[in-house]
Amino acid sequence: MYESTRGNLHGQTASQAITLGMVPNGGLFVPSAFPDLNWQDLEGLTYGEVAKRVMMPYLTDFSEEAVSQIVNVYSDGTFDGEDPAPLVSLGSFGVLELWHGPTAAFKDMALQVLPDLLRISLKQFNRDEEVLILVATSGDTGKAALEGFKDRKGMHIVVFYPEGGVSPVQERQMTTTEGSNTHVVAVKGNFDQCQTAVKQIFGSDTLKAQLQEKQLIFSSANSINWGRLLPQIVYYYWAYLQAVKQGKVPSGGKMNVVVPTGNFGNLQAAYYAKRMGLPLDRIICASNSNNVLADFFASGVYESQRAFYQTISPSMDILVSSNFERFLYEMSGRDAEKIRTWYDSSRQGTFTVDPTTLKACQDTVYAGWANEEETLETITRSYQTYQYVFDPHTAVAMKVYEDYRSETKDQTFTVIASTASPFKFSSNVIRGLDGVNQESCRDEWEALKRLNQLTGWEIPKGLQGLENKPEKTVSSCTPEGIADLIQTMFVG
Repeated sequence: MYESTRGNLHGQTASQAITLGMVPNGGLFVPSAFPDLNWQDLEGLTYGEVAKRVMMPYLTDFSEEAVSQIVNVYSDGTFDGEDPAPLVSLGSFGVLELWHGPTAAFKDMALQVLPDLLRISLKQFNRDEEVLILVATSGDTGKAALEGFKDRKGMHIVVFYPEGGVSPVQERQMTTTEGSNTHVVAVKGNFDQCQTAVKQIFGSDTLKAQLQEKQLIFSSANSINWGRLLPQIVYYYWAYLQAVKQGKVPSGGKMNVVVPTGNFGNLQAAYYAKRMGLPLDRIICASNSNNVLADFFASGVYESQRAFYQTISPSMDILVSSNFERFLYEMSGRDAEKIRTWYDSSRQGTFTVDPTTLKACQDTVYAGWANEEETLETITRSYQTYQYVFDPHTAVAMKVYEDYRSETKDQTFTVIASTASPFKFSSNVIRGLDGVNQESCRDEWEALKRLNQLTGWEIPKGLQGLENKPEKTVSSCTPEGIADLIQTMFVG
């Protein structure tokens, strides 16, 4: 069963938690207990079989047959090759490539599963309404959600992205989305403003009532939805199984993971895997110049009211990390009263946790960050050393990992979660690889081809010919106008 981080809702089934997306009056759904899952019981299984074994204990109101159908996406050709998440060993560390899905980003690993989780949840929940899915994106979630939900019967999806705050490839991926039920909105603001507006809509009883009259209910495809977060636990088990199979980790030995993070969902999934018994040691949190999380782990102060930077790793350009609430709920000993106090809206996103909670956070997670120059230098150095191409998000993780090893001398085999194909950010990757200034890389489509020629790496299928695809009509609004736009689009 599922409960709210703020103590205002208990005893919800998986279907109810997934359908609602987030707790209606504030808070996020978390499992009431964590199942134990021995990794050794998963040896020799396919990715889909591992996914089924990891997810089943959390989906007790789903049939085994239903979950089998859901995880079939990992082997039906949706992902490249037989292994949807290969672990590439680079000596003392490995790179878990999570970008072999249709949109070349790690979000596919969960967003190819979420539509079926939601469809079955609605059926279990005996809901006849159609679903309106609202998504705020910092770059990759938007296209992955659009791809997962396009042309799904009884589902409508609206994606909000910060205008000028995503890469040209990310934007073109969204604006060329197919599907009669998909809508894309450019917001004159940053991701945090998009996300805050969407959360406020979820809490609007007036708008919910108006949509109910139209036989529509809200849900979310962001990682605030448990159905988005659950499939992400799977690939940490997969990474460990591959590391043991490759002889990089002794059977039962510890492994570290490094996660480039913005909204904290990917890192939260690693923590949940650890809670389930996976032998993870250090979870390493890597931030870019929007280093609110790195500062928190150093001081215990979360301060989102600060300068916001648009960087070359745009999916990490986030100051309000939604899933961090789930993490603090666990670190505080599941103290809902503390969570309510810290996340009181009057605090405007700034709070200080108690020393006991801070120590629990620091014992669980090591945090660091990298600036723009360091990120580009890491792309250069890593290619020269390993002949491996990092995108700007994974490069941030690599730099923080290097800092961690230098500081701690920890020789534990470490897996870096690679969250996007370098081709999604070709011009900046080329800047890192051969020092070309940004002016000469302004044509993103030419940069795609140049990166292919420079490295011999293949352009992902989903990005090939993207510049020639017809674009959708994209709406535009301010963050304050998002609710009115939804009302106009769906209420009339």
